[in-house]
Amino acid sequence: MTSRTHAAHTTCPGCQEEVYLDELVKGRCPLCGCTLEDIDEGVSDVEDLLDRGDFSWLIFNYFLFKQFTDLGASPYKVMQLVSLYDDAQLNEQGIQTDTRFELDLSPGRFDMLIPKKCDRCHRLFLGGGRKILSGDLSVPGFRITYRCGSCP
Repeated sequence: MTSRTHAAHTTCPGCQEEVYLDELVKGRCPLCGCTLEDIDEGVSDVEDLLDRGDFSWLIFNYFLFKQFTDLGASPYKVMQLVSLYDDAQLNEQGIQTDTRFELDLSPGRFDMLIPKKCDRCHRLFLGGGRKILSGDLSVPGFRITYRCGSCP
């Protein structure tokens, strides 16, 4: 005898008994014969999540987190940015919220070899400095800039 705890099931509206979807007879409950119009065999937990309003926010936060961490940003800083953006969206007073961001990135091997131009003082430098990801969450795209060690 196998366990059916993970099998798709529902409660029959007629007899209020638990019915497994693979036991339905022509879309009817095998116990009382009540029609289960709302239930089809394609029902899954994913469809339940799609009905939720916050599922789009979950997808947005995941891809924002993944994109920024793939670029080299600190996961902790990205999570702070996401939570600040979520808090800013809760502002219902109609005030324009600031969605600009600036994150430090870890420089890659290629960044150590090429000469870079400082975003603030416009000097060329090779080693050291900071690699910065900046942009605005309300506008598509972002910028990657560099700052030398002498600029804040």
